[in-house]
Amino acid sequence: MVIGLGSGRASGFAIQYLGRQLRSGAVRDIIGIPTSVDSASEAAKAGVPLDQYRDSSKKKSHLQQSLGVKMKGGESIIQEKTILRAAGKLILIATAKQYQGVIDGSIPVLIKSINWLETAEEIDDLFLGDAEVWRRASIGYAGPLGGDFPLVTKEGHNVLDVIFTSPIQNLAEVAECLDQVVGVVEHGVISRIPSVPFTSLFHFL
Repeated sequence: MVIGLGSGRASGFAIQYLGRQLRSGAVRDIIGIPTSVDSASEAAKAGVPLDQYRDSSKKKSHLQQSLGVKMKGGESIIQEKTILRAAGKLILIATAKQYQGVIDGSIPVLIKSINWLETAEEIDDLFLGDAEVWRRASIGYAGPLGGDFPLVTKEGHNVLDVIFTSPIQNLAEVAECLDQVVGVVEHGVISRIPSVPFTSLFHFL
């Protein structure tokens, strides 16, 4: 069985558990596909065999009851969502606090570095009055424009944080709006993927 390995604390505990199950012989013939450097490192420490995702056809999340998911982080979104879309089923691990009907906070958006300001302004216009758009800096606090050293991903993209100042009523609608903006490469909204949520009572998840 091939299992995509997510990122974050909850995924880390799940990877550790999977490693223990493999060592005890309770499960076998498992191959893990990491979605990030962190999940690859965690799997290696746990003894989970790893491979890379091959497309033959060409950090904490918040959940809505409709199973739309808002990811944090941003730098590994392309790898994470590529694996998610290839999965037959997505298993989400969250606390009861994270599983909620209304979502707030920020959504990371990966954009092309060229003409980034025009892209940011178009996104700002989309959510005018409901959100602020900041370009993420590589170090420290640098204000809305990201300062002299904006974060650049390994693919050469910038990361915008779309910071919602009011609750997000419909994540799928937000995703559709972002998908239509020229210059947007990817974003941290997961929707329309068959999903199974698990809520944990443990505070460390």
